[in-house]
This record gives sequence, C-alpha cells and structure tokens, in this order.
Amino acid sequence: MLSTPAEVDRLIRDNTAPFPAEDCPLAQAHGRVLRAPLKADRDLPPFDRVTMDGYALRAGAVRVFNVTGTQAAGMVPLALKDAADCIEIMTGASLPTGADCVVPYEDVSRDGATITLSATASVAPGASIHRRGSDALAGQELVATGTRLTGREIAVAASVGAATLSVAMRPSVAVIATGDELVEVDYAALAPHQIRKSNDYALRAALLSSGLVSRAERFHLRDLPHEIETTLKHVIASFDLVLLTGGVSKGKFDHIPAALAKLGVAKKIHGVAQRPGKPFWFGVTPRHTPVFALPGNPVSAYTCLHRYVFPALERLAGLTTAAPDYVILSEPVRVSTPLAWLLPVTLSSSPDGHRTAAPMPFNTSGDFAGLIGTDGFVELPPGPADFPVNTVAKFWRWR
Repeated sequence: MLSTPAEVDRLIRDNTAPFPAEDCPLAQAHGRVLRAPLKADRDLPPFDRVTMDGYALRAGAVRVFNVTGTQAAGMVPLALKDAADCIEIMTGASLPTGADCVVPYEDVSRDGATITLSATASVAPGASIHRRGSDALAGQELVATGTRLTGREIAVAASVGAATLSVAMRPSVAVIATGDELVEVDYAALAPHQIRKSNDYALRAALLSSGLVSRAERFHLRDLPHEIETTLKHVIASFDLVLLTGGVSKGKFDHIPAALAKLGVAKKIHGVAQRPGKPFWFGVTPRHTPVFALPGNPVSAYTCLHRYVFPALERLAGLTTAAPDYVILSEPVRVSTPLAWLLPVTLSSSPDGHRTAAPMPFNTSGDFAGLIGTDGFVELPPGPADFPVNTVAKFWRWR
C-alpha cells in the first residue's frame, strides 16, 4: 500500500537524526543554522546613549546654559559641574555624568559659549536618551537555537562579541543520475534515442542555492547492476547524504532498490500516493546516512526534492519549523485520481492583501520547461474531488 505524503514526512522524521554542531567564524556564518542561543554579554545598550545631536543638560527651570565641552561618540563621558552647564553632544555618545536629557540643535540659539532654549523647547528628563539595558539585559537570550542566520542575526552576534558561533554541520551530498539513455550536456554525437542529463544539474543547483549543504557532486550510473552496486558503495561511504534520480520504479532495468538492499540500506518508503513522484524511495544506511531515490522524470524529481528532501535537510540542521504556507486557488481544479496532486502554480497578490495561486498544469512529468514561470506547487488531497475558486491549499515554494 502506498504511503501518503503525511506518512512520508513522519517516516523520514522518525528515521533521521540531527547533524552535529560545529564552530563557525562569524564572517562565514550567514545562512547557517544556529545550534546554541545568542545571549547579551552586557546590558544593551551598555550605557545611556544619546539619540540626537545637540546639548546634554539637566532639566529644570534654567533656560540659559554655558557650554563647557564637546563630546563625540566613543569618547569617555564628560561631567556637568553645575546645573547651568551643558555639553555639546553627538548622536551615539554616552550621556555625560550629571545630565539627564538632550536638547537638539534646532531647539536652541547659541551665542559664543552660551545657549538659550527656545520658547517652544520641551525639556524633560530622559528626552533623546536610549536608556542602558532598555533593549536587553545582560544574559538575556536574543537569538534562539534553530534560527537561520541572516544579516539581522549576524548583527546581533557581532554586538554581543560572538566571534565564533555554534552552527549545524552542512552535509556533503552526492547527486546521482541513472540510466543508459543519459549523456552529458556537451555530448556531440547525440542520437535521437538519447537524452541530455538535466536532473542532476537541476537538483545540484537547487541544493547549493539553498545554503543547507556544504557541497554537492554529480555522478552518473549506467543500468548495470554491478557498476551501480560498486559506485553506490563508494558514494555511501564518502557523503553525508545520497540523492538519486531514476531507476527507482518497477521496470526491468530499475536496479536501484535492489542494489541499495544489497548494500544494507534499510528501505523505509517506496511509493507515495501522489502525482507526480509516485515511485519516491527513502532509506537509511547502517551508518544512518539518509538515502533519497527520486523518480527519473524531471518534474517528479524536482517536486519530490522540494516536498521531502528540503524539509528533511531543514530538520537535520535543527532549523525551527516554519508555519505552513497557504494560498487560495484563483481557478477551479478537479483531482480525478485517488492520489494527492502536487500542482505547479503561479502566485499573484491583490491590493486587498489576498494571495492567489493560478494552476499551471504541466504537460507531462518530463516537461521541465513547464515549470518555468511557476513559483512552486500546491498540495491537493486525493480525488476524485473538485476544488472550487478560493479553495485554501498548502503551498510549497521552489528554492
């Protein structure tokens, strides 16, 4: 009996373990997944920080002040000696000792070393001051484990002195295309019965673009059982994750499942109640290396990569699970078979905030060009069933 997409998710999750953590220099940590939380090493900001260019002074009844010094950002704080004194101050500077507010330049007039507050100037303790610890206190968690590091998190890490971060290891991936009919892209003597390889290029490009892998290398297997078994044995021992495409169905020359069984790879899934991608296969080696065998048809392979492999890579990295993404159908769809339909769509949005998905059915599962211009796919439940306009559907975006 075929597994449902939800059952496949569960079986992959139950049979894989998170990758180990490793240290990474801050300058190279963008795109990585955090494995230890980032905490404030001191109060943020660490001092009462001035937020306007102007004059630091003590709020009160005085309206005329003597300018006794100038303080820029990064200077040791000066001090007020008298309630009628003030210090010219720049944005980012530490509030001088004895001052409790800052009056901006535009609210004063200056004559030599004397300033006079304008009649409309409002002077109150705390004005134009970013108080110490008002963003975070020392020891407070700022970025949680499982966060994908973008420029925002990198900025936080730098601000708390985290020169090295604990992140999830990124796996090496072998991308293996199978089939005697496949030839290299630059093969000069292409015969009518031969096909240029595209799946391995497409899968490798998507994997590298995701930032979830350290490297992805391409291999090709002919439909020779001994050659398949020998090469797979080497690849499984050399890579952290193995991704095959083709040779996984039930044809006479689909040797991949048998070869994996001989190598001790424990089959967990073979066949999913979906289209495209019904022959999808997943197993685990004795060393717990995940092995994904995708169908050979290009649309099927690319769809299964996004539906199962990328979510698995995110879980293996410890990435915090994102909330499901949903869209509404802009056109009616009929599912005529008892299989879930992973249907390519193009997204659009309206001024009122609605995000709609226009179905873009592919011609066949070999029609890679049919995916051009689409944004991803929706997952519709098995039929026979009709899904009218405005049906809410779960959406998966192409990487």
